Amino acid sequence: MEMEKLSRLSHLLVTVFLSVFSSFMVIPAITDVTMTALCPGKDECSLAIYLTGFQQAMIGLGTLVMMPVIGNLSDQYGRKSFLTLPLTLSIVPLAILAYSRTTNFFYAYFLFRTLTAMVCEGSVNCLALAYVADTIPEGQRGSAFGILSGICSAAFVFGTLVTRFISTTATFQVATLVSMLAAVYMRVFLKESVRIDDHSLSQPIIKKEDPDFNNVDQNDDDQDDQAKKISTSLYKKIPSLSDLTCLIKSSTTFSQAAVVAFFNSLAEGGMQASTLYFLKARFHFNKDQFADLMLISGLAATVSQLLFMPLLTPIIGEKKLLSIGLFVGCTNMFLYSISWSAWVPYALSLSSVFVFFAIPALRSIASKLVGSNEQGKVQGCISGISSFANIISPLIFSPLTALFLSDKAPFNFPGFSILGIGLATMIAFIQSLMIRDISSTSKSQNQYSMVA
Repeated sequence: MEMEKLSRLSHLLVTVFLSVFSSFMVIPAITDVTMTALCPGKDECSLAIYLTGFQQAMIGLGTLVMMPVIGNLSDQYGRKSFLTLPLTLSIVPLAILAYSRTTNFFYAYFLFRTLTAMVCEGSVNCLALAYVADTIPEGQRGSAFGILSGICSAAFVFGTLVTRFISTTATFQVATLVSMLAAVYMRVFLKESVRIDDHSLSQPIIKKEDPDFNNVDQNDDDQDDQAKKISTSLYKKIPSLSDLTCLIKSSTTFSQAAVVAFFNSLAEGGMQASTLYFLKARFHFNKDQFADLMLISGLAATVSQLLFMPLLTPIIGEKKLLSIGLFVGCTNMFLYSISWSAWVPYALSLSSVFVFFAIPALRSIASKLVGSNEQGKVQGCISGISSFANIISPLIFSPLTALFLSDKAPFNFPGFSILGIGLATMIAFIQSLMIRDISSTSKSQNQYSMVA
């Protein structure tokens, strides 16, 4: 990719780096904080597992509704305007734990984290992908998505590395400050990527179509008519379930990509709900060991997406990279489920350099199916499908994890839930093999507008 085109994304990449840094640096610490607040002195806590699963399901429900809406509205009102929302709201829960991590403050964090994430979880990534698609030509989009994912992985690595060497209190304080810096940096430096006229940018989302709307001489009937116009204008901008269904059905390739996104997200949601608690109970991992494990995984992701993806995408294409990533992913999960020693998760994290091909390759495939004015819609739709999987995932894997880590397990297989995650990834892999290569002809035939 030409450096000139990449330089257009520099402020976006810095914004994403800071946002991901603040979000992921607290992950190694949050398991210990949760266990200490809910079940002090224990290595296994069913309440913590169920609460985490409930939170994940509620966040998935919220983002299922919000991602398509945010993506759609950002096509009309700009990416920058809607990036402000998640970057600002994400500060609140981090600030709570930066102040105190007692049981009461943990429940306050839990409530605010759930509510804010229902609105903005994944929206930074969704809007960033749409911003890249606005800026980079189609032929180089796969490499650009890989670089964006690589920046996220690099932020993950640095965040985890910092967490490894500072206290839990300092972890949440630093995360809060960096989160605030991300919001300020984005507002000051990031330029809008959506090409719309200045008049549209200056209008509110719920706008008054009649220039005489505020005329005090209007009668009540005119105001009622105008109110109906406003309501109609607003709802036309918000995609309905039928709109999303039609978008999925508009292309066989997009339908297949949606199925892959669902089962891959089902597996990822299962990992979020299960893996850390599995390691805590099975090998007595703590914050530092979680950080070491995530550091290895993050380094593998960074090398994969910043080095390998830009080199391999033009040669073998997104479709093969997607299949490779999913195949290695399901193989890793099967081995993870039968981990016989504490070094096994470390080795599998190192081999995950290939796993991280999957998401940017999938996003690039979906991006090529629509025109430049619908990137927010299609990325929002994929994010919504992933969110739906995140609703279902904890309902399946949290009870399985709690059951098979307890004394009431029907048979001795602590990693049974991890095995289920591997099966979900295997289904995604099989579906990815059926995706056809994308041609410019099929793209033009499959374009679909969600807004009439």
